[in-house]
Amino acid sequence: MTDNSSIEMTVQMRVIISCAIIILAYLADFLCCRFLIPLIRKVAARTAFKWDNYITDNNVLHNIFHLIPPITFTVALPMLFPGPGQWTDLISKVLNIYIIVITCSLACAFVNSLYALSNESEILKNKPMKGVYQMVKVIVICIGVILAVGILIEKDFTTLIAGLGASAAVLMLVFKDTILGLVAGIQLSAHDMLRPGDWIMMDKYGINGEVEEVTLNTVKVRNWDNTIMTVPPYILVSDSFKNWRGMRESAGRRVARAIRIDMNSIRFCTPEELEAVSSEEWAKGIAAEPGAVNLQLFRAAAEHYLRHRPDVNTDLPIVVRQLEPTSEGLPLQIYFFTSTKIWAEHERIAAEVFEHLIATMPDFGLRIYQRPSGTDFQK
Repeated sequence: MTDNSSIEMTVQMRVIISCAIIILAYLADFLCCRFLIPLIRKVAARTAFKWDNYITDNNVLHNIFHLIPPITFTVALPMLFPGPGQWTDLISKVLNIYIIVITCSLACAFVNSLYALSNESEILKNKPMKGVYQMVKVIVICIGVILAVGILIEKDFTTLIAGLGASAAVLMLVFKDTILGLVAGIQLSAHDMLRPGDWIMMDKYGINGEVEEVTLNTVKVRNWDNTIMTVPPYILVSDSFKNWRGMRESAGRRVARAIRIDMNSIRFCTPEELEAVSSEEWAKGIAAEPGAVNLQLFRAAAEHYLRHRPDVNTDLPIVVRQLEPTSEGLPLQIYFFTSTKIWAEHERIAAEVFEHLIATMPDFGLRIYQRPSGTDFQK
């Protein structure tokens, strides 16, 4: 009777000690998260390095301290309950799986810190690296799942890997988009084809806006009408798209538009007309030539006007040229670059230039070609 009660007391004591260890371990976890982490963050903020701020600001430290309770009880379990047993084995499996889950969470938090740190790097901040980091997290989670399943079914890690290798075709089919997204993300990053903030156009998919995010499976684009378009990254590699980054990084934004001139209005200038413009700077050398044409004078005046506008970049080409004549008149192309690259300002400058040129054409005896409308037939 005494022996049985002493054995029973021993089991009760083990349970009490186990509960005490669990409580103390979780108390240590709580105190570390509540008081130690803020202290570490303050110390990190005062250092000259930036990487420690990102490591301490994410959940890395929290997950490290969350490992205290399961590791402590895993170490104490064989000492409190020696020998094999059904409940002991079950608790051991649960603790090991719990450690794997916290470790995977820790690794993912560390990857998030690396991603945040890379966004501050001058070399990496404009690279679409989010998909690569997401793939690393997917690999970490897959390894964690394999380890957890191995613990549950009591199989070796290498045996499970070998089994997965045999079903590689099925896995490739399941993770096809993920694999294609990873390869496309690496290509986009390696060749610097796309960055967050780039203005891209893909008429085939109705995309015309700025890239907001490049992830493992999607590229998110906000169109200029504020609609959101998402396409897989491999679409950008397999199909062609227009990237306006070069324009934004250049010294100006191009205007290349044509005015169609009625060819019946093109003629030789009269001596009186040449005399009237002979004092103009842009007419020097033309007014003195015999057989000067009114369109020739207009082209010289238009180019002079463009070169003296402060909002036109004169370091880039300025051309007033004729295109191939058509049945709808002679196209006169005005080709120049605005100093600003902001869309609204660019369009305002282009409108002012063409309004001025159209208004001054009658002074040179030129007419714009325009198809007859109802009021023309009335007249």
